[in-house]
Amino acid sequence: LGQPVAGDRLVDDLWGEIAPSTARTVLQGLVFDLRKRLEPNRRRGELPTVLRTAPPGYVLAVEPTYVDANRFRRLVEEARAGEVAERAAKLREALDLWRGRALADFTYEPFAQREIAALEELRIAVMEDRIDADLTLGLATELVADIETLVAEHPSRERLRAQLMLALYRSGRQ
Repeated sequence: LGQPVAGDRLVDDLWGEIAPSTARTVLQGLVFDLRKRLEPNRRRGELPTVLRTAPPGYVLAVEPTYVDANRFRRLVEEARAGEVAERAAKLREALDLWRGRALADFTYEPFAQREIAALEELRIAVMEDRIDADLTLGLATELVADIETLVAEHPSRERLRAQLMLALYRSGRQ
């Protein structure tokens, strides 16, 4: 974001070692289409401002707050500085930004794997933080079903299992 990405890197990321001979032309067409989507009101001949050509390739120039992942991280940072009720509210607000899996359109693309894994790990850790805050607020009974679902999805996460045991105990269950 804000840093030029070389066209050769984009070709490698999109096609890997078996890039077609027309990869550069196809990439230019993809950039053209993406520019139309990002700036639908840009007039013919007017230079693009969001996805610009910048040696050695392209640069995406958007306000960092327009990127959900950045907004998510900012809300998490703000939550860590607040009291428990504010922390729970900010963490809920951050988690509300999620609409499915991270970078779902790129699930099988090698170039996205590291970022997908990092975002998913961060999301789960924030869910655990939110559960801790809600448990502190006395919401154990309301949390049990959600935590059980999370434990089923992530059976090796010890923190979730501990939270489930605590929620069950605080709601009078064993």
